[in-house]
Parts: sequence; structure tokens; C-alpha cells
Amino acid sequence: MELLRNFVFLLALYLLQGSNTSFVQLDNNGYEGIIIAIDPAVPEDETLIEQIKGMVTAASTYLFEATEKRFFFKNVSILIPENWKNKSQYKRPKHESYKHADVLVSPPTLPGRDEPYTKQFTACEEKGEYIHFTPDFVLGKKLNEFGPSGRLFVHEWAHLRWGVFDEYNDDKPFYSAKSKKIEATRCSRGITGINRVYKCQGNSCVTSRCKTDSKTKLYEKDCQFFPDKYQTEKTSIMFMQGIDSVAEFCNEKNHNREAPSLQNKMCNFRSTWEVISNSEDFRNTTVMVTPPPPPVFSLLKIRERIVCLVLDTSGSMGGSDRLNRMNQAAKHFLLQTVENGSWVGMVHFDSTAHIQSKLIQIISSNERRKLLESLPTATGGGTSICKGIKSGFQAIRNANSQIDGSEIVLLTDGEDSSAKTCIDEVKQSGAIIHFIALGPNADEAVIEMSNVTGGKHFYATDEAQNNGLIDAFAALASGNTDASQQSLQLESKGLKLNSSGWMNGTVIIDSTVGKDTFFLITWNQQLPVISLLDPTGKPVGNFTVDSASKMAYLSIPGTTKVGVWTYSLQAKANSETLTITVNSRAANSSVPPITVNAKMNKDTNSFPSPMIVYAEILQGYIPILGANVTAFIESNNGNTEVLELLDNGAGADSFKNDGVYSRYFTTFKENGRYSLKVRAHGGENAVMRNLRHPLNRAAYIPGWVVNGTIEGNPPRPEIDENTQTNLESFTRTASGGAFVVSNVPSLPSSTDVFPPSQITDLEATLDEDEISLTWTAPGDNFDVGKVRKYIIRISGSILDLRDNFDNALQVNTTDLLPNEANSKETFTFKPGNISEENATHIFIAIRSVDESNLTSQVSNIAQAALFVPQAEDIPDEIPPDKNPPTSGLSISTLVLLVVGTVIIVSVILSITIYVLSKKRNSSRPRTGF
Repeated sequence: MELLRNFVFLLALYLLQGSNTSFVQLDNNGYEGIIIAIDPAVPEDETLIEQIKGMVTAASTYLFEATEKRFFFKNVSILIPENWKNKSQYKRPKHESYKHADVLVSPPTLPGRDEPYTKQFTACEEKGEYIHFTPDFVLGKKLNEFGPSGRLFVHEWAHLRWGVFDEYNDDKPFYSAKSKKIEATRCSRGITGINRVYKCQGNSCVTSRCKTDSKTKLYEKDCQFFPDKYQTEKTSIMFMQGIDSVAEFCNEKNHNREAPSLQNKMCNFRSTWEVISNSEDFRNTTVMVTPPPPPVFSLLKIRERIVCLVLDTSGSMGGSDRLNRMNQAAKHFLLQTVENGSWVGMVHFDSTAHIQSKLIQIISSNERRKLLESLPTATGGGTSICKGIKSGFQAIRNANSQIDGSEIVLLTDGEDSSAKTCIDEVKQSGAIIHFIALGPNADEAVIEMSNVTGGKHFYATDEAQNNGLIDAFAALASGNTDASQQSLQLESKGLKLNSSGWMNGTVIIDSTVGKDTFFLITWNQQLPVISLLDPTGKPVGNFTVDSASKMAYLSIPGTTKVGVWTYSLQAKANSETLTITVNSRAANSSVPPITVNAKMNKDTNSFPSPMIVYAEILQGYIPILGANVTAFIESNNGNTEVLELLDNGAGADSFKNDGVYSRYFTTFKENGRYSLKVRAHGGENAVMRNLRHPLNRAAYIPGWVVNGTIEGNPPRPEIDENTQTNLESFTRTASGGAFVVSNVPSLPSSTDVFPPSQITDLEATLDEDEISLTWTAPGDNFDVGKVRKYIIRISGSILDLRDNFDNALQVNTTDLLPNEANSKETFTFKPGNISEENATHIFIAIRSVDESNLTSQVSNIAQAALFVPQAEDIPDEIPPDKNPPTSGLSISTLVLLVVGTVIIVSVILSITIYVLSKKRNSSRPRTGF
């Protein structure tokens, strides 16, 4: 934990952000709406802004040439932290926020970790989440290690925008090539260099040959590929864009399909240019005739938060206890969620609208209590959403000349055919609309308002025990404030009970939270018996009871005791509904709290297309592994499906142990809105991968080869990829917002429409004449259930197996009985003879078949070499360099020294032999004719 001290960070930067939050659009070949956000933890430095401009400008030119004159960067907004000084050229943001940032300039994942990377956890061709650069990288302090920042920005942009992957692999840096030699993982093979172990201590560096591992038959761990500094090869940007000659992406002709790169694994052996050429961006552009203009930059400075609650008080809000539930949730938001320093106002609307409270800046609990007095007490009339929004705008304008960047929290339960008439006004306003839909009839036109303004969309049913309304308001913490001010939800549960029934449970307060801890209890009939025990077993009382709103709450000042808190609630009426919600803030501003965020892979879906649930657990930037993560998906009518999410690198989960837990969702019961909620619990099995480098990062350049000499760069911080730190227990809940599903059959269908999921983690090892396979079992319906059988085929050609799987040689799998989904499968077989002549590898792939004879996609292709690869034929060891790491003896110099030494020794020997010979000859008798 010491490594994280003094590490102030912005919570929004570390939460899972969907790519659909990006405002980037392509217009006439130019990318618009790019947001580059500077973290408040970054010390004020105007040079950083200029360096960002220079980086993007250089990147635009490089991108234009690399994409065959198709793409460039047209305009970019740079978000400047609120704690930097005001300047006249800094404007107030509109919809731009940290939540929507495409590039984050933020402190490193851990001290010394300055590698740029892209948060990317979805499939090939799908957009990434954001790019992360550190200040030192942007300021040019890591030029030797990563190359020019503009070129590297293009490398990361390809991850972010087109969903391509790296063409190097730190986990598999070498492979057995068809040439029967050990080759460095790279694209293209035209990149030249040498493989060496290069170690330095002080000013002395030793270069030695790479030794082979007896098990893998490849080079051991310390071996690295050092590229020649001066080359003519132009590909590829996704391998090492820092090489001066590299200016293109690998294409179908020069792509290295042999290499075990992520690009090959994730994109089915297609080159990066093939993937880019298949993108929607590419299809919507044509080659430009003239060079593009330089990018245009806007400097936007974050300001204090402005929020106006726009609450529906129409007649329909009087039913199903909706008015009271809305007030409970709004009170929770005002008492706990909204941050100090924020400006908050309130509007009520039915067929008309009224400003109930002007904007008040929250300084203390006094302002919060004053706002509570403005909540509605009666319902009646129709529903005019536009009037409510316009009154919200007016409330903001009364205190500010402009409404750019302000937020409207709109809650409504009714349909309003006129809502679409003000969409254009909302778009032009510069405000952000958050939409909370209550009940099945809430107007869907507002969803568009939320989407176009960068707001959030939530849905809550009338099933109060699911706590949907409180969860929605609790998820509206600011995305632009420091983590120490963010309210994190630790618990959210509810239960229907009869009289004298009990609702019991525990909440874990871990050491990363505990400040301003807030317990909220709600009921719908009668105040329950409330018992709360702290970790020592001591009862905690003094709940404030709000009988009118049927809620009781306890705010614990200061920092709460760490440990397990126990609660017991006893119902005092029949058909009672009780809920408990617990929130807290970071205990220490210098220690990042554990955060959980969730989302679906898309906001709208049409049956039978599956959806994917994602939940990410982080502490700062560091992924939390081994947690129990459960998703609760509630339909329009309150039916709830429960899914266990996994971080196993199989099925819907693209990468194992990256802190992103995933699962397919296919059990659609009805059309309409669904809401997502995630609960995460970390017990004794939860760990923190605290030293792992992030995936999808720019290649670190260990050094260059110049005239046969290695000019080394400073080594990366030493890491142990398997190091994991035990983490204390914790609990978190998070709302993942709402999504809409259509075309669900009205009656259950007996037809199976969901095939098994694709196997993505197939691995093969060769042991003498047998090949052993391992993979994670798919299910009958994607990753649920059990498949009927596996079809395994082999070939001597990657492309034949990929493109003609059904014609490849089939392996006998009669004895292979499938296990339940997400189990580990193993299978061993003897390959026999394959038809391809001169085959150097056996390539293996699997398809699974379910009970309805639906087949999965062909798995990733595993390979096994049929030979022992040859290492480089070089001397066992090269003497230590006498120079610092940036210099050393070249191979040519060594050769001249050796040759010169041999010549000198030969001359000395010749002279010696001649002299000795003369002496011997003088003592012998002469013999003549």
C-alpha cells in the first residue's frame, strides 16, 4: 500500500467507461469531438497543454499517411482541472467531462509505470474505452523508451477506435517459426534485430547469448529482441512505431500469422489493416486528394457542479407509492450523494412546471436540510416533460448566465407525446440530461436526450424491494470531483416480509472507505425494529426517523470502524417491504478506494442477439481479482435474473485476470426496459494484482542495435507477473444503468436460438508424439449449461484450418465427454500424419455442438511445433562493456580485435619458429651433393 501513498486521483478516470460514452465522430475524414482530460492530481504546467497539442498535431500527420490518406484529427477538446488557475482562454465545458474522455493524462498506474496503454477488454473490431498517458510521457521524458509521442498516439488510437491489438507479446516474446528457428514475436518479419540477454549494473553492461528453456524449447525469460535502429521496413505500427522507418500497418501480404501475438489470437489471424479496412470508419471515407488542415484545439476548464432536480408530480405519481419512493431516493441524494461545493436547485412539474428551490451551494448540512423542504408532498395533473426541463434551465440561468455543463436530473413515470418537441433545444443547451424512468410507462423519448448530452439513463420498477430508485440516484455522483468526495455504495438490498419477519445481513467497511458513512432504512407501512452492531459487537443507534417519508437514516461522522457491521431489521406489518442502503467515502485522499462499476455492452438490443454484462473492480488503476461478482438484471415487470460474472478469459470474458468480470445475458423475458445492478464481494480469495503491467500497452523499447552494438535504454521497473497481494474483505454495489430490448417473442419458444460460445483460450503442448489440449468449456447457450460434443480438427496450415475448418482432418473425440460450462477441459491425442507436405507445425481448432445441433464459432487456433527450433549461432558470451549502457563494443570492432590478435600471434609464432629453426640448422652437419 505504500506504493500508493500520495497518489491523488480522480475516481471517474478509473471507473469502467463504455465506448458508447465517447463523443468522437468522423466528419469528412476528420475525427471530431475528441476529449483529452488532465487529471487534477497533475501539477499545473502549461507546458503540458502545449505538448498535448504538439502530440496530436504530429499524430494527425502520421495517421493520415499510415491510413493511405484517409483519416486525420480535426478538433480536440482539452479538459483542464478545476484546481488550475483560471485563464481567459479557458471556456466552460458543455457535455464534455472526465466520464467521456478518450485520452486521460493522469498519474501512472504505480510510481515509475509510465507505459502508455489503452483500456480495451472487448472483442476484435470493437472500440476500446480510453487511452492513458502519464504526464512524463506527454512531456517527452520517455522518448527513448517509447518513441515519439505522436507516433505512439496513433498506435493507441488504433486500439481505441478500430479494436486492433498488439503485434508483440511480452508473455510469448518468441516462437518456433517455419524456418525451424526461434523468432521474435513481431510484425512484420522484415523488422531486423538481434536476440540477447543484456544486463547492466552501474556503468557496466554485459551482453550474452540467449539460452533455450528445456521445456519450452524457446529462449529463457531474460532474452529480449533488440531491433536495429536503422531499417527500411515500413510495418508495423502495432509492433513498434518508434522505429523511424515504420509508417504503415501490417496488411494481408506482409502480416506475420505465425507469431503468437494478441492481434492473431483476438482477430483470427487477420492483419491490423484488414481489420481497419473493415471498419465503419473506413467504409464511410474516401482517399483525400489534399493534405488535411492541422487540428483545432479547445481549452475547457472544469467548474463547480450545478445540478437541478426536475421531479414529476403528475397524477400517476400518486399510485404504487411512487411519490414517497421518489422522495426517499431524492433525500438520499441530497443528504449523502451530492458533493459539498455543488449548486443544487429543484423543479416540480405536471402539466405545468414550477421552480421550488433556486440554486443553493451546499456548504454544510444546513443547505442539504433546506433542500429537503422543497420536495413534493402532493400529486395531480398531466405530464409535460419539456416544461419541466425548460424550468430547470431557467432555475440554472437565474444563477448563471449560461447553462453549459450543468446537469438536469429528470425523474418521470409518464408518457408525453410532446417530449420529442424539445430535443433540439436540449441538444443546443449545453446541459447534461440524466433520465430516471419510473415504472413501465415512462417516456422513451427522453432516452435520446440523455444519449446526445452524455447523461445517464436509469430505470426503476415498482418493486420497491429491488431498491432501484435509490440505486439510480446514488449512481449520480459527479464524474469530475476528487475521489475523496465521491460517495461509494457498499450495500443495497431489500426484502418483502410478513409481520415479525427478519431481514438480517452484514456490511463490510474496508480500510479504503469509512468516511461519512451513511445507513438508510426504508419501509412502506410501519417503522421496523432496527438493530445495528459495529465490528466489536457494540450497538449503534441514534437513527433519524422521518415518518412522513417512511425512512430512517444514520450518518456517522468522521471515519467509521473497519470490519464487519451487522444489521437486523424486523417487520412490524404484513406484506412489508424493507430496504437497506449503505454508502461511504474514501477514508484517505491519498489511498484510492476500491471501486466497482458496471455496464451492458450496448444500450439497445434486438432478440435473439445476446448481450454481455461487464463489471470492473479496481483500486486506482489496479485490477482486483478473485472477487465474487453477481449481476441482477430486472425486467420491465420486475422479474429479476441473477448471473455470476467471471474473469476467466473465456466465453464473454476477453482477458483473464484483468479485473473485468463478464457474462453473456440471453434470458430475455419481455420487451422494454431492463436495469442492471452488480454486487461484488471480496473475501479471503480476493487478491490485488499490484505489479502487473496493463494489457494493450505500447511496446517498451529495451534498446537499439547500432553497428552491431546494443545501445540500451534504462530497464523497465522489475516486475513479477505472478505477484498478487492479499486484499482485505470488501463489499460494493453499483448500478449499471438501463437498456432496452425489442422483438422478444410474446410466448416462450421451444426453438433453441443460442449456440455455444466460442472457445477462446485453447492451448496446445507437444510431449513426444502426443498433443495435450486445454480449454474452458462453453455452454449449451453460450456460457450456460453443457454442450453435447466437441469437434476437433487439425491441419498443417493456419489459413486452411481457419477458412476451411470442416474439410480439415478430424480427431477422434469419442471418449471426450464435455463438462459443465466454465469448467477446465483437457484432451490428449496422437496427431498421426497430416496431408500437408513439409508441415512444420500442427494447428488445432475446436467447434462445440449443443443438443439442438447448433455449433459454435471455430475456436482460436492453437499450434504445436513438430521440431526443436534452433537458437542463434553466436558466441557463448561477450565480454562486459567498459562503457555506460548507452555505448558498447560493436561486433565489427570485436571481429577486428580478434583478427588483429590472431595476426600478431601468428607473426610472433612465425618469427619464433624461424629463429629456433636457424639455431637448430647451425648445429647440424652439412650434407652436400
